[in-house]
Amino acid sequence: MSRTLLICLLALQTLACCQDVHPVTGRQTAPVMGMGGAGWLVRPEREAEEAPDAALDAIGIDKSAVVADIGAGVGYFTWRLAARVGPEGKVYAVDIQPAMLGRLRQNMAERKLSNYEAVLGAEDDPRLPAGRIDLALLVDVYHEFSQPQAMLRKIRASLTPGGRMVLLEYRKEDPQVPILPAHKMSVAEVKAEIEPEGFKLEKSLESLPRQHILIFRKNTM
Repeated sequence: MSRTLLICLLALQTLACCQDVHPVTGRQTAPVMGMGGAGWLVRPEREAEEAPDAALDAIGIDKSAVVADIGAGVGYFTWRLAARVGPEGKVYAVDIQPAMLGRLRQNMAERKLSNYEAVLGAEDDPRLPAGRIDLALLVDVYHEFSQPQAMLRKIRASLTPGGRMVLLEYRKEDPQVPILPAHKMSVAEVKAEIEPEGFKLEKSLESLPRQHILIFRKNTM
């Protein structure tokens, strides 16, 4: 067993979680990673395993954009987003765990980045301003939503008319990806769950080592 997988398993074993089942696909909700797994979020191997900067290059982040990092954890993507949108832009860093946001604030201060706002979200609401978000980014987090339909409706309401919601999810289609099955999703599952909530899958990018990049826009039909 790899060191990375062992750390993830140990972190998940510390969580007491009742798994919900999605009404459309029957997929079980994965347990939320707590502070015991914070070190895994910033593991040195993550750059090689996930290529975060290549992911953001593929997505495309405009200068001065207003971005939401939903499920921000300790800020691994928040500080990358803040650097890309620049001082005229803003990042809303959303997490449901106050301890994660506390560590995120420390990490942002160390990097001297202030163009962000830490937001304590709820399981059914990211608590984002309506109609303000150009890009909502969900990295390895959608599969942990206990109330995904409610969350998607709130995210949709937060987007600008041309706004995007982008998911990064480990590929369930690939048995070689060394992540627990509950933390992987297939393109078909994501599409089946998200499109009924008023989104349209615009494209699926498969350029990352282990993850799908799934880009959605509001369905205006």
